[in-house]
Amino acid sequence: MFIRAYLRASTEEQDAERARHSLTTFAHDLGHSVACWYTENASGASSERPELQRLLSDAQPGDVLLVESIDRLSRLPAAAWKRLRGEIDAKGLRVVALDLPTSHTAMTQTTGDDFTARMLDAINAMMLDMMAAIARKDYEQRRERQAQGIEKAKAEGRYKGRPADQEKRQRIRELLDAGFSVRKVAKLAPASTSTIYAVKTEAKGEDNAKG
Repeated sequence: MFIRAYLRASTEEQDAERARHSLTTFAHDLGHSVACWYTENASGASSERPELQRLLSDAQPGDVLLVESIDRLSRLPAAAWKRLRGEIDAKGLRVVALDLPTSHTAMTQTTGDDFTARMLDAINAMMLDMMAAIARKDYEQRRERQAQGIEKAKAEGRYKGRPADQEKRQRIRELLDAGFSVRKVAKLAPASTSTIYAVKTEAKGEDNAKG
């Protein structure tokens, strides 16, 4: 069994490697080891995730995509989640999440009739979609609460916004100017791809203004 583990954190300040021990222990307890690790700092609400795309590109039929929880894999809106699910299914990957017990059967070498196997797959697919929908709803609710908090702080004159990390943004610009790809810059900076695209757009706007 070939297991590919995916680790994700939303921002550069968060530790994407935090769940490595939990995933290693989980696989070991079931008699397996993780063959490949894919780690990145990027929003689960974005489809622009180079390491996840690399995992999908590397994957072979029958491989396991192991995550700590479904929200590490996706906080995508329904249409984008459907596309990602399509890519996962097309690759023949089986998703296993520590917080989704119905998925754990993919990690056990059980024998049974074809009907039982198909029923388990159908149940897991349904639960996977449900957990992805819950992850998206949680994301939307947190964003709404944050927006409400910002509006309240603005009304009270307390909101100053989050200061940009100018040193890191300058580093990103230098790497982009040197011709490095977004994926490479993400590793060298290090920074999330969303931050890199934001800096890239900002630099392009400044160039056009000068132009």
